[in-house]
Amino acid sequence: AAAVWLAEGDGLVLTGRLSLAAMPWLADHAVHGTVLLPGTAFVDLAVHAGDLAGCGVLEELTLQEPLVLPASGGVQVQVHVGDSDGGSGRRSVTVSSREGEGEWVRHAVGLLAPADGEPVPDRLSVWPPAGAVAVPVDDAYERLARRGYGYGPAFQGLRQVWQAGDTVYSEVELPQVIDSDAAGFGLHPALLDAALHGLLATGSSNSNGNGNGGGTGLPFVWSGVRLLAGGARHLRVVLTPGSGGVSVAAFDGVGQPVLAARSLVLREASAGQLTGAGGQVRQSLFTVDWVPLPAPQDSDTA
Repeated sequence: AAAVWLAEGDGLVLTGRLSLAAMPWLADHAVHGTVLLPGTAFVDLAVHAGDLAGCGVLEELTLQEPLVLPASGGVQVQVHVGDSDGGSGRRSVTVSSREGEGEWVRHAVGLLAPADGEPVPDRLSVWPPAGAVAVPVDDAYERLARRGYGYGPAFQGLRQVWQAGDTVYSEVELPQVIDSDAAGFGLHPALLDAALHGLLATGSSNSNGNGNGGGTGLPFVWSGVRLLAGGARHLRVVLTPGSGGVSVAAFDGVGQPVLAARSLVLREASAGQLTGAGGQVRQSLFTVDWVPLPAPQDSDTA
């Protein structure tokens, strides 16, 4: 909602507020029954901050703590961009939040950099790819629900999936239930989240970002993220697992590149971990206080 350049140095702070009342589509992103801000929303915040600071690449973003969204009220959010290092133009970036007057919790930490000299992905000329095998997705969200992913209508954007070896190809679109809330995003978090669902639906990723996984993996570390075009409502996605994570390439309907991420690593999340994350924020509202207790009067004491 606001960005302020700091008087000392050349850093800036962006501030805002998130709530389910203001953005009801966020309620459709639940994991093990807990409503979380999607990892793709942290990417959107960091990329937007990077644009203001003249940094077109999100070199790395590590998600340290889930942001649990309360059923009522909201949370204050701050994105802090550090001073330029002068030589390479890199800057630190952090995303923090607090509920009410509680303590600030840092959720994500990363590094921004200028996009000078960064290669742009080639145009996607053939779709669907030759030799790829179609994967049924009619019951994809029912299967994901059994693994702990509570995706409501706003996050059910997966339309088609193909697979060739370890590479997953998919088509996703922004559901119509969030049409009115689509403005103001470089790439809507629900659409970018759906771009990862093909990986989950085919079981092609575990907590290390590769192999066969059947648990509940959440984005943990993003590397080399570039938003190349804004306003997309439909994506063609190529997900390629490797030893260091999964590379993500997204294109529009005519094959022009929209987003590229060199690597995404997922981390397994349990219901207990998510409950603890929300509790950490809420516990900050409680303090310990000493209350004087009068000594008892004993008439028999000399």
